[in-house]
Amino acid sequence: MLDLLTIGKKIVTQRKALGLTQTQLATRSRTSRATITALETGAQRELGFNKIIALLTVLGLDLRLTTANADRPTLEDLQQGREQ
Repeated sequence: MLDLLTIGKKIVTQRKALGLTQTQLATRSRTSRATITALETGAQRELGFNKIIALLTVLGLDLRLTTANADRPTLEDLQQGREQ
């Protein structure tokens, strides 16, 4: 299940990979720096769809919908199991 904590982790990773500060991302996505900080740290409990899409667009990411996997392990689950 995709949640804001997972999205926040992806956002901070991509933001840093692109060499952007929180302020730069905020300006480009028309979102407050405080919102980005809260999202990246897991403190943000709710965030509108349009704001999420704006952030992802600036970072070159997208949000995909797929059919639920009925408790089958995902590729990420299998990769994590291999690392452990």
